[in-house]
Amino acid sequence: MKMMTPQSEAELAEMIGSARAPISIQGGDTQGLGGAGEMLSTKGLSGVTLYEPGALTLVAEAGTPVSEIEALLRAQNQRLAFEPMDCRGLLGTDGTPTIGGVFASNLSGPRRIQVGAARDFLLGVRFVDGHGNVAKNGGRVMKNVTGYDLVKLMCGAQGTLGVLSEVSLKVLPCAEASATVTVECADLAGAVATMSAALGSPYDVTGAAYDPQRGCTYIRVEGFETSVAYRAEALEAALSRFGAADSSLDGSAQLWRGVRDVAAFHGRSGDVWRLSVKPSDAVELAPKLCADGLLFDWGGGLIWALVPAGTDLRARLDVPGHATLVRAEAETRSALGQFQPQPAPLAGISQALRQQFDPRGIFNPGLMG
Repeated sequence: MKMMTPQSEAELAEMIGSARAPISIQGGDTQGLGGAGEMLSTKGLSGVTLYEPGALTLVAEAGTPVSEIEALLRAQNQRLAFEPMDCRGLLGTDGTPTIGGVFASNLSGPRRIQVGAARDFLLGVRFVDGHGNVAKNGGRVMKNVTGYDLVKLMCGAQGTLGVLSEVSLKVLPCAEASATVTVECADLAGAVATMSAALGSPYDVTGAAYDPQRGCTYIRVEGFETSVAYRAEALEAALSRFGAADSSLDGSAQLWRGVRDVAAFHGRSGDVWRLSVKPSDAVELAPKLCADGLLFDWGGGLIWALVPAGTDLRARLDVPGHATLVRAEAETRSALGQFQPQPAPLAGISQALRQQFDPRGIFNPGLMG
């Protein structure tokens, strides 16, 4: 199938404006979202156009590799604080993650519980709508807007409202030190209680995850070295009532990358689902999933489930929340849909937005309803 690869925003606008058939949009081709229609890749729109370390702001074209941005930030001791997931290991894809793909999917890692999601770091966007028009919204500073907040609309829209050409984002300094407190928990109820106690403490936790295969709950703190050492010791003492607790300074970066990228499911067969529920509901829900593997993040509010191919976990979701089908064969994706069906009122709003931004219905048709 022919691949359209525009090399400039003007060329992108011309391609979309002249399109007469559906377009399947991709960034670095790492998320396996390819659908019907002619493929359009943003990887030709690449490069950091502005970086002001002192102002903690960066502007980059949508196809800029995340690795390039992270290398630039590391040189100034800064980072993407929302630690976006690298999907390649879980999905078995190649390609290069792009910053546009990160925001189009609102990819957010374990630190979301403390700093917020990817969308909270997006300051401004430039994109091409379904008419082929270039639009922009926001800027390089946080501010209120009137009318549609296009920055928030575009983040997580999976390219269904427009094709990102440029993003402006906020970055943060790297932490001087980090520590992880490991607590042995034999069951999910104990793990959720442990994570809830940690998140409710005054110790500024930046990660709270549970791996039932290992029977361990992980609590992360970051910041200045003396503060981290104090908080880790205090958490170890406070959480020891839930199980044997131990804290270690640094050395846990690989562990948290594993949580972020769901490394426990890499190379294992089966479908992968991502469920968002209240942590207190996770305890009751988890056994009903009959999963071959589970991983809990965000204090228990995010559940990763590995299940036999073709399993419909939405049919088992009997608590408030939503379930996203992350990895499955095309037949299962077609039958179940990737995203949780929206309630009728919300679906109506979504359809009205798509009609306004993409009246011809050419962007990723069928992806989000």
